[in-house]
Amino acid sequence: MKNLTERRKQLTDRLADLDLRLHEIEDELDSHQSKDWEELATEREGDEVLERMGVSGQAEIRQIKAALKRMDDGEYGFCVKCGNQISEERLDVLPFTPFCRRCAS
Repeated sequence: MKNLTERRKQLTDRLADLDLRLHEIEDELDSHQSKDWEELATEREGDEVLERMGVSGQAEIRQIKAALKRMDDGEYGFCVKCGNQISEERLDVLPFTPFCRRCAS
């Protein structure tokens, strides 16, 4: 298994990236104040996309924080459902996953 320190750094780096991205989304959403109806409609469509990205980012942040807690508790890398070890390949793709491949499907 990859060094736990490396995994923790990978997760904390991603957490920092997400935090920055969410602040940028908030700033963008706050900046729209067009008076023109057509521009306002276009901005609103863009806002909906940004809001979905924000919700997705918040969900990933919760998953990363849960993974960091599992690291602190000595439970990282083991499926929370069946207790089996999560494959290294799966953790490479989804380092915050709480489930092995079988339990995730």
